Amino acid sequence: MKAQGLPRWRFAGLLLAMVVIVALPYLAMRVMAEQTQEANRWLNHANTIKALTYRIAYLIRDSEAASYRILAGDGDTATEQRALGAKDQVPGLLGRLHALTIDNPDQQVSIGALESVVNGRVTLVDQALARMHKGDAGGARQSLRDASDLFRMHMLIDGIAQSADRLLVERSRDVEHQVRRSQFVLGLIALAQLLLLIVVVVTSERQIGKRQLAETREGRAVLRAQLIVQAVREPIALFDEQLRSLLVNAAFAELYGLDPKHQRALSLPQIGSGAWSDGALLQRLNDVLLRDRELWDYEVVQHTPDGVDRHVVINARRIQQQDSDAQALLLTVSDVTARALAEHKVNELNHQLEGKVAQITDVNRELEAFSYSVSHDLRAPLRHIAGFARKLRQHLGEQMDETGSHYLDVIGGSAQRMGQLIEDLLVFSRLGRGALRLQPVDMQSLAEEARALCTAEVPERRIAWSMAPLPIVVGDENMLRTVWQNLIGNAVKYTGQREVAHITVDVQRGRNGDYEFTVGDDGAGFDMQYADKLFGVFQRLHRASDFPGNGIGLANVRRILARHGGRAWAEAEPDRGARFHFSLPARDLSGVHNEGL
Repeated sequence: MKAQGLPRWRFAGLLLAMVVIVALPYLAMRVMAEQTQEANRWLNHANTIKALTYRIAYLIRDSEAASYRILAGDGDTATEQRALGAKDQVPGLLGRLHALTIDNPDQQVSIGALESVVNGRVTLVDQALARMHKGDAGGARQSLRDASDLFRMHMLIDGIAQSADRLLVERSRDVEHQVRRSQFVLGLIALAQLLLLIVVVVTSERQIGKRQLAETREGRAVLRAQLIVQAVREPIALFDEQLRSLLVNAAFAELYGLDPKHQRALSLPQIGSGAWSDGALLQRLNDVLLRDRELWDYEVVQHTPDGVDRHVVINARRIQQQDSDAQALLLTVSDVTARALAEHKVNELNHQLEGKVAQITDVNRELEAFSYSVSHDLRAPLRHIAGFARKLRQHLGEQMDETGSHYLDVIGGSAQRMGQLIEDLLVFSRLGRGALRLQPVDMQSLAEEARALCTAEVPERRIAWSMAPLPIVVGDENMLRTVWQNLIGNAVKYTGQREVAHITVDVQRGRNGDYEFTVGDDGAGFDMQYADKLFGVFQRLHRASDFPGNGIGLANVRRILARHGGRAWAEAEPDRGARFHFSLPARDLSGVHNEGL
């Protein structure tokens, strides 16, 4: 088989030489012929443009001359047809000009100007003919004079013709350059032909020596391959058609307790003290040899001579033995005992996790029951307190003194605040348990909506807004609406003591690619040493008398962002404003679908 390499190589070299000697000059001559044809085509193109342009000018002038002749009383049917000839033929000629110069914007502009002039002159000639039919000879004569005076086309005609000539000269010059380059290429091809023939002859003479060197290197490569197989830590073995070992590497011998001096005398079922006695496995290996099938990732447990039950993955394929037509079985073994033990451990952890999930489910049920109790059992007494306080006020009427009225106001206000606290707690609880409905959310719309709601509540305030363009993110629209309403609402609330409040909304990309949104203001601010309390439930850094609220809004914000995989933080200085930041992952919008998380 190796002896056939040299004749095939020489044949390929001769074939390549023939291609270079015959085909390349032909291609070069063909390119030159095409360039010549291209030059002739552009010559015809330029002549056609000039001919059409002069034809248009002739038709216009002939139409006007015929019109003058009719005006002089020397007209007949043929003369009248000449007068109308420009109107009938010029549009088609102009269309052909446009089609011929479609690749040249400058010529298109000139032809457009010529078209305007020609249309004007044709229109005035039609007007003159119409006036002649009405007997208005003076008006007809004036129309013909206006056609010559108002719509001069001599310069346009000459310009188009000169442009075609210039373009022809440029194209001819380009073709000449291309022809010279082609001639140069032909010279290079001739030189390349000579060099190629020299290379083929020299290479053919040296091929025999290279072949001998290649055979020597091939023998060394086989030896290196055997050394590599022996050095590989993955067990590898080669068996003949009767599953007798031809070659095993050190890792295979070590795993199955083989003596390297006697390994060739063993058949596969005898190796490893019965580790390969599995009938199903031996049948599959025989199928690989007989039917040229491949065995991929066949996992089995083998009891190896060291007394350990090992989980191994077996791969096998058929190959042809070197210098022989006999087939051989290449076998590789991977010890995955550690992986199997890890999978067993993972399964145990999964069972434990299922138990934890069940416990969490029970806790969620208890939270649902608690929410129901808060919603119904605690609200009823509050309604009674508020209701009886109103009835007591009505019952006492004018008999109630100022102290009693104050007491009733305190009772009513406390009941109302308690009801609001219960409502806020229920909202906070639901935010942690409800399913996320993921969808593309336009943050610009949500921020604008929150701004509109807040400014509507304080129409007398003066607020300077600065809102950057905001992106579309993936999230739960209602929950993210709550985030914007809380943050922008706080900015409006805590700038209430400013004559003109300044509120900014901005966004930028973080180092990890997430979106980082910012709501800043120049309001009351806060001391950063208490910043860790900001996002807690019912945590406030200002007195309720100065800034109303229950202190649960920012806790809702943090919980919503945590469920979206983001976070919230703040920075501020007392009486110099605050900046609230929150981040959201920049997810791919193309694969979004609604799902409960």
